[in-house]
Amino acid sequence: MSQIHETSPKHCAKKQGFTINKKFNKKFLCSLSTLLLSILSLILLVYLTLHPKKPQFSLQQADIYQFNLSNIPNFSTLNSSIRLTLLSKNPNQRVGIYYDEIQVYASYKGMQITQNTPLPEFYQGHEDTELLSASLNGNMLPVAPSFGYEVERDQTAGRLMMNLKAIGRLRWKIGTWVSGKYRFNVNCMAIIPFGSVVAASSGSGPLRFRQGTQCSTTV
Repeated sequence: MSQIHETSPKHCAKKQGFTINKKFNKKFLCSLSTLLLSILSLILLVYLTLHPKKPQFSLQQADIYQFNLSNIPNFSTLNSSIRLTLLSKNPNQRVGIYYDEIQVYASYKGMQITQNTPLPEFYQGHEDTELLSASLNGNMLPVAPSFGYEVERDQTAGRLMMNLKAIGRLRWKIGTWVSGKYRFNVNCMAIIPFGSVVAASSGSGPLRFRQGTQCSTTV
């Protein structure tokens, strides 16, 4: 004789309740996925609409007050003193920029010739500009043996090619929202009339660069 399996009303209620919960969970997950997709789409739309453009920098002025080589047996040292002015511009119409941990220095032939000089942190509003000035100094910095040869070659050519650089971190500000920190690098090329290695410290005045040139900026 075959067995007859009866299901009690209580058991049926439990089974029916499980089915209802399963359907509810499926509907809840579907609604949650739709909500998340909508939020992501909104974020993407805002990003595409307010996509921040990287800041623009230009070199306004660079004065070399000292650029002297001292020859010591087996190696040479360099003393340098440079005053520079950078113009910073925020090209964004709806995005502000916070600048943090900014430092500037000078480089010649791929070699850093001044210590890092910190600049004050600041906020730059929509499409605002800011002038940044700094004094760069390098005292008794050891340089490679080929450094003197490079200086003499530039002296013969009558011009000094130097890189003035800035590094730091920035944060984007959209409304009340502020992003995390992003590293940025600025590289400005200055071509300065160069008559003598010691011209800048011999009483004839500094070697000057006074022409605004666009700098390369990476974020």
